[in-house]
Amino acid sequence: MIRIAVLGDIGVGKSFVAKQFNCPLFNADKEVAKIYKNDRSCYLKLKKALPKYIISDHLDKKFILKAVLDSKNNIKKISKIVHPIVRTRMNKFLVKNSSKNLVILDIPLYLENKLNKKGDVLIFVEAKRKDIQKRLKRREFFNGKLHRNLKSLQLPLAKKKKLSNFVIKNTFNALKTKNDVKKIKNEIINT
Repeated sequence: MIRIAVLGDIGVGKSFVAKQFNCPLFNADKEVAKIYKNDRSCYLKLKKALPKYIISDHLDKKFILKAVLDSKNNIKKISKIVHPIVRTRMNKFLVKNSSKNLVILDIPLYLENKLNKKGDVLIFVEAKRKDIQKRLKRREFFNGKLHRNLKSLQLPLAKKKKLSNFVIKNTFNALKTKNDVKKIKNEIINT
């Protein structure tokens, strides 16, 4: 099984690129959403760690985002609780798909959380800053401070790009991106 990790900046289109491989896909952001919605143990731990922000009987994304906006330390608290659950789910996904030729890992902090293994194929997605900003402004609950707080968790983009096996320049043209992915997928399979 070849593990392909898709890396890049916030809002660059990593998830869209990851989907274009048409392979089993682990999307960490979607897993976190499921954890927030369904994992009672996670809820109780977050409520204990962030009592000022968890004020209802379920996790509400806007309150989690408020906690992130208020303090970088809150990001660390959330990560300490949520990331081990995501890691466990990723490992179950990898076991379930161990007989597949390729699997795609769409995990924003892949390198930062030391999830990479020798032999992983890293694909860096980049785009023009103005195009990324335009996309981010359309996201609900997104603002500059939140962006800065989340970026503070990431390795420098230049380092991620340098470590990557492939680079996709995302112009947000779906057909071009699909063709770029197809070429890279063929190269990986035929190597």
